[in-house]
Amino acid sequence: MSIDSAPRKKRLAVARFWYEGNVFCPVPCTQEDFDRREWRTGSDALAVARDTATELGAVERFARTRTDWEVVALRCASALPGGAIDDEVFTRFYDEVLTGLAQGGQWDAVYLSLHGASITNARHTPEMDILSAVRFLLPGVPIGASFDLHANLSPGMGPFLDMASGYKTYPHIDMLETAQRVLDGLLSIVEQGRRTRVTVVKPRAMLPSFNMRTAEGPMKELQELAAAQIGPGVVEALVFGGFPYSDTPDTGSSVVIVSDLNADPEGKTAAAVSAKLEEAVRALAPRFAVQLPNAEEGLRQGLEALVSKGGLVAVTDPGDNPLSGGACDTPGLLAALLQTDTTVPCLFASFADADSVRTLHEAGIGAQCKVALGGKLTADFGPPVEVTVRVERLTDGVFRNTGPMETGVETRCGRTALVSLVDRPNIQVIVTSSVAPANDPGFFALHGIDLDASRLLCVKAKNHFRAAFLDRCQAIIDTDVPGPSALDLDLLPFRYADRSLAPK
Repeated sequence: MSIDSAPRKKRLAVARFWYEGNVFCPVPCTQEDFDRREWRTGSDALAVARDTATELGAVERFARTRTDWEVVALRCASALPGGAIDDEVFTRFYDEVLTGLAQGGQWDAVYLSLHGASITNARHTPEMDILSAVRFLLPGVPIGASFDLHANLSPGMGPFLDMASGYKTYPHIDMLETAQRVLDGLLSIVEQGRRTRVTVVKPRAMLPSFNMRTAEGPMKELQELAAAQIGPGVVEALVFGGFPYSDTPDTGSSVVIVSDLNADPEGKTAAAVSAKLEEAVRALAPRFAVQLPNAEEGLRQGLEALVSKGGLVAVTDPGDNPLSGGACDTPGLLAALLQTDTTVPCLFASFADADSVRTLHEAGIGAQCKVALGGKLTADFGPPVEVTVRVERLTDGVFRNTGPMETGVETRCGRTALVSLVDRPNIQVIVTSSVAPANDPGFFALHGIDLDASRLLCVKAKNHFRAAFLDRCQAIIDTDVPGPSALDLDLLPFRYADRSLAPK
């Protein structure tokens, strides 16, 4: 066969916009936040993702192994959860992706890696905006998208999509597999002629995420029920928990069905499955409501667990969890720890405070400094805790994840410091320049922490922490401490979400 008669490679366009917005977080999300984590295009975007347990890790593998396809990575962007995004950042992403699609020639499919709970300071549904624009630009091209389990999806998204899937685990350890399902679905449409329809429905339930883990409890039951519905006529059946703290009109759980119109042309099977899952969400919603101890009681339980079980015990502060839009600034748990008389080795992770880190780096290892920790961004969640510390370790804040979530992904915290309290030398605190989750063993290795020798770990974290630490800890005790993602939704000034949909 001559070169001129060789079959044309099929072409896949890829773009990514992954961000979870918490309107109650006091820190807005800027271009700098995306630059720190992910703002890449082309071969660079895929090369960085190789061998990582992420959506783009699946795309990179597809590009490497499916030589009959050309994969073009347009803008790929993500940032850690936080406050509303500066709308100029999203507009920059939007314009660049649409220009790339319009000028990129013929496309056979489009894959979008989205979160589903993004917000900007001007938009409630930026993902809807990008989906509708891509569909308008490419009316006959199959479009597939992946979403986070905590997506706040709108029914209006369905007509813009031909394939969809979402994380089915929490902690989210199936990002790669989720993208692979979308890619496989697009392949079946392009190469096998499958005809699909995506339907999004809202069960009218705003579920708190504290009891949303998929290893146990009501979300496990919903995921198992959804998985059992996949079969003739149903390509994918999904339950999304939603993310209350985005505070949008679409905030809340959703059910997504991808129906196979070849097998179920009238959509009767898909409609029945959708109704079954909606009913299940509403029936199980009350079980998502939980009560957590306050900081003082949680620490008391943690110290008791140390006596009875030994090993490592964690007390978490979900209300300031960085992966729920926390800013690593609330002082409540540290203040409560200082009220205890424990002498066991304690580690607090962490505060984000660039000014204090600058002071500690200038002072140097071994120096003593007075610093105020927490309460810098807002007084809404308590005043700063003033302490005198000794600088124990200084780092550049760069590490690579070694745990099961986002394995292999590089994390940048800005410069960091590990300090011990002069008056309570058994207590150490990690301070970072930028907000950073303390969910991965690599974060602690960066600071020279021997987790096997640690006893009480106070950490700003929630369910994702369990991915790497459930087997390491003898007990994990969640607390309810004031913060931008606190358990008690009645403490937060919602404007758009229907708070009456939350279970009591």
